[in-house]
Amino acid sequence: MSHVLGVIGGSGVYALEDLEDVEEVDVETPYGPPSDLVFRGRDRDSGTTLLFLPRHGRGHRLSPTEINYRANVCALKKLGATHLVSVSAVGSMREEIPPGDLVIVDQFIDLTKRRTSTFFEGGVVGHVAFADPVCPHLSSALADAASQALSDTQKKLHRGGTYVCIEGPQFSTRAESLLYRSWGVHVIGMTAMPEAKLAREAELPYALLAMSTDYDCWHATEEAVTVEAVIAVLRENVAYARRALRGLSRTLPDPKTSPAHGALTNAVMTRRDLVPEQTRARLSWLLPDLSC
Repeated sequence: MSHVLGVIGGSGVYALEDLEDVEEVDVETPYGPPSDLVFRGRDRDSGTTLLFLPRHGRGHRLSPTEINYRANVCALKKLGATHLVSVSAVGSMREEIPPGDLVIVDQFIDLTKRRTSTFFEGGVVGHVAFADPVCPHLSSALADAASQALSDTQKKLHRGGTYVCIEGPQFSTRAESLLYRSWGVHVIGMTAMPEAKLAREAELPYALLAMSTDYDCWHATEEAVTVEAVIAVLRENVAYARRALRGLSRTLPDPKTSPAHGALTNAVMTRRDLVPEQTRARLSWLLPDLSC
C-alpha cells in the first residue's frame, strides 16, 4: 500500500517544498468547501505523495471558528490520505518550552464552544474511542524527523505534551492563562479541536507538530502574546517544520498499526435501516456500507 501524507498547515505554513508534479485540487465535500484548494505533489526522494491544505486559507482569511474542519478532513480523506499531520502555532504554558521550540503533542483539552465536532449527526449516532487522541507511531516518526530538522540549532524538541484548545479568536485573559497552567497543560492554541476528533472518526492516524511562539500571558517577566511576536517566531520556525515533514514522508509507519485503524468498527449505534437516506449519502465517503 502506498502512503499519502496529508498535512494541514497552521499559521505561516502555506506551502511544501521539494515536491514534483505539484497541482492544485478543488475538492467537493458534503460539508461545503475546505479552507482552500489542496496542493498535491510527490516528494522527489521518497516518492511519497503529499497533500497540503492551508488551514486558514491562503492569506489567512479564516478565523479558528470559521474553519470548516469537517470539510478539511473529508477532502484529504477523499484524496487518499493515509496519515494526517497538523502543524500549528501555539503559546507555551511552561518555562521549559521557550518560543522557538517544537512540541509533539499527545493529549488535548477541548474548550471550544461553537464548532461541529463529529461527522455523525442527522439521524445517525457514532462513538469512537479517543482516550489516546494521536497515533503513537506517527507521532514517534514525526518526533524523530523534527529532531533531525533541529539538529544544527539550539532549539529543542519536546516529545509529548497537553494542548488546551480555546475558541478564540481573542487570546486568553491572564486569569485564564494561570488557570490552564494549574491544570498542567503544556501549550495553548485555537485549531487542534475538532480537527483531531474528526481525524479519528475518519480513521486517519493523526499527529500534531506544535511550534511555540510565545508564553501566552502568564509569564511574569515576558510580554503578553501579540500577533507581531507570533509572526516573528513563525518566520524562523517554518523552515524547520517543512524539513521535518519532508523527513517524515520517508519514514511513515504502517497506518494499520494506528489506534485510528478500525476506529469505526462497531462505532455506529443507530440501526442501519433507520438512518435517513440523505445521511447515508452524506456519509458514503466514510461509511459506504451505510448506503448499501
